[in-house]
Amino acid sequence: MPAGTGYNPLLLGEAVRRMVSRGVERKYYRFRGGRWYGGISTADCVGCNLRCVFCWSREPREKPWLGKWRFYAPEEVYGRIRVIALKKGYTQLRISGNEPTLAWEHLLRVLELVEEDGLFTFILETNGIEIGADKSKARDLSKFTHVHVRVSLKGTSHEEFHKLTGAREEFYEYQLSALKNLADYGVPAHPAVMLSFSSEASYRSLLERLGEIDPRYVKDFEEEYVFLYPHVVENLRKAGLSPRVAYSPDEIPDELV
Repeated sequence: MPAGTGYNPLLLGEAVRRMVSRGVERKYYRFRGGRWYGGISTADCVGCNLRCVFCWSREPREKPWLGKWRFYAPEEVYGRIRVIALKKGYTQLRISGNEPTLAWEHLLRVLELVEEDGLFTFILETNGIEIGADKSKARDLSKFTHVHVRVSLKGTSHEEFHKLTGAREEFYEYQLSALKNLADYGVPAHPAVMLSFSSEASYRSLLERLGEIDPRYVKDFEEEYVFLYPHVVENLRKAGLSPRVAYSPDEIPDELV
């Protein structure tokens, strides 16, 4: 494919940031509990800098400008997920649904509240683009002791990344750079990799690269696979993609919930 084909996630992220961030406030569309990670309290945010064909978020990703999404202060967000966690007996919190790092000051304030409370571990789920582009963000995270970063790699290669996200191939390197930046600053992290469309050869090649960054990333490697929600099936059809491995939403393996 021609070099440079696709969009720039950093430029898209900046455009989305202006729609979903207001001072230290950010737009959210849902607060919930769930069985992921053995039980976690979740705040689902609005807006992302990638357009993954397998994404389960719909309007909150595709139409971040809508007025029906409300802005929340960090204290409100933390208060809501804290109440859910205490009620359910969870020890973990997260911001999910889209890309948490697009509203950086908001995120840092939430993490400060987690740190001050000292009751929970915060799982930062991110595609890593912002952290890969700006090493100071990894430095910011290094001051917290209750944060673990889950970097969700979109495929095992530049080519897969482009097919799955529509973004320019070279931005796959930003995801790997995020893992390196986090390792350099001693921030606990691991890679979660979408493998539904990957060959064994590309999988092995990625493991080698991860091992070069930090051997712990190979040991803590998390496999991700497509969940075939109806809108995901339609998106895959339009993109001409067929997963090698996929799951129905009502047949999620026990180890994934």
